[in-house]
Amino acid sequence: MSDPDNQLRLTGRLVEIAAPRMTPAGVPARNCKLHHQSRQIEAGHPREVECEIEAVALGQVAHLIAQAGLGTQLRLTGFLARKSLRSARLVMHITQMEFVEGNRDGIQTEQDGQQAQG
Repeated sequence: MSDPDNQLRLTGRLVEIAAPRMTPAGVPARNCKLHHQSRQIEAGHPREVECEIEAVALGQVAHLIAQAGLGTQLRLTGFLARKSLRSARLVMHITQMEFVEGNRDGIQTEQDGQQAQG
């Protein structure tokens, strides 16, 4: 089976962070919510866009989300997946996170989950 595209990149303000939890496999996880606001061009006309998207971060990214704090501007990259086997609701799975308002303590995540000094 080929790998069809499923990548999402979104910038917004962190408006909700859930309590930490562990997946059944023992991986740290954090659910959160991001508020996005922008102006987009659709059919040649400007459109004001505002939305909130639920997201989940696993592993090292889960720890970084917890450090970000509410109201922090973030640029998130990840993919969309069903919330669960029983729910068709979509959730963004965060694979990469950047602090938009400058680096917070010099930390930004990379695709492989390693930390890099900025």
